[in-house]
Amino acid sequence: QVQLVESGGGLVQSGGSLRLSCAASRSIFGAMGWYRQAPGKQRESVATITYAGNTNYADSVKGRFIVSRDNAQNTVDLQMNNLKSEDTAVYFCTARYSSTDYWGQGTQVTVSS
Repeated sequence: QVQLVESGGGLVQSGGSLRLSCAASRSIFGAMGWYRQAPGKQRESVATITYAGNTNYADSVKGRFIVSRDNAQNTVDLQMNNLKSEDTAVYFCTARYSSTDYWGQGTQVTVSS
């Protein structure tokens, strides 16, 4: 089993920045990343990163968000820059361990215009 604990959400003005962090309860050798879900919408992938550091981003966040991980600390972060109102959502950390996807409880990000 894996527990994921997120932190760093909040309220920010359009154009501002936030950094989300997620700590896993054990070493993760699979992919880690971030998803988000806005009201009335399906959950969507934002950014993922492999153990080796290969990254993948949603088109809507490319050039603005940066995902990183620290394998020694079992953490994954999401640096979000130039935030837009459409980035408002609950952000979930995810990690793949032993062929199972685990999820954090979610952290709210609200961008005011």
